Amino acid sequence: MTALINEQGLRHDGRRIEDLRPIKIEVGILKNANGSAYIEFGKNKIIAAVYGPKEVHPKHMALPDRAVLRCRYHMSPFSTDTRKNPAPSRREIEISKVVREALEPAIMINDYPRTAIDVFLEVLQSDGGSRCAGINAASVALADAGINMRDLVSACAAGKVGGQVVLDLDDTEDKEGQADVPVAIMPNFDQVTLFQLDGILTQEEFKKAFGFALGGCRKLYQLQKEALMKKYFGHGEPIVEENE
Repeated sequence: MTALINEQGLRHDGRRIEDLRPIKIEVGILKNANGSAYIEFGKNKIIAAVYGPKEVHPKHMALPDRAVLRCRYHMSPFSTDTRKNPAPSRREIEISKVVREALEPAIMINDYPRTAIDVFLEVLQSDGGSRCAGINAASVALADAGINMRDLVSACAAGKVGGQVVLDLDDTEDKEGQADVPVAIMPNFDQVTLFQLDGILTQEEFKKAFGFALGGCRKLYQLQKEALMKKYFGHGEPIVEENE
């Protein structure tokens, strides 16, 4: 395998250390869902669907003062390089919980007592950073469903690869790198809704990685808003972010 970062400071896919992968977001792709979105984040391909607010089943699960937010993150059997067992894995169950906790602060759940809001994320193709990509798609799908929200949730990861801090790790960098830092924020409130760290970083490396991740989140926020604007106020191709 070639070096993850070469002597010119370029990563194995040609990106600089602060570059995002190409990103495409489409809104409202499923007619049977209340809200939906599709995201291509590098080679990740993920569909998000939102159903609700709706009656809770079983009824004893309903809460008298707020909605129940339920999230399901699932990887299709053909989404990875080796066939994945279609049954939910421990990792998928964990990411489902992480996604719910990242999205919940942005949703005005007190506006929908005794109801459920279901968020489904189906990973068609996985290439590192799928939890952040899924959060971005789910946030846009919630807005598309007309759910009352304080802000969109934008997510991006940074990490350490080849001894250097980089933005937006792909699958190879995630597996071979030394650290991964997924972050999600509500940009208008400067509020972090997701922070995880897998690996070891020095204090300076952590500050740089966290700053990279926040910058990536703000770029995603603009793309999310533009994708929603395209559906409701404009026409043309879906928004695509390409590195120069």
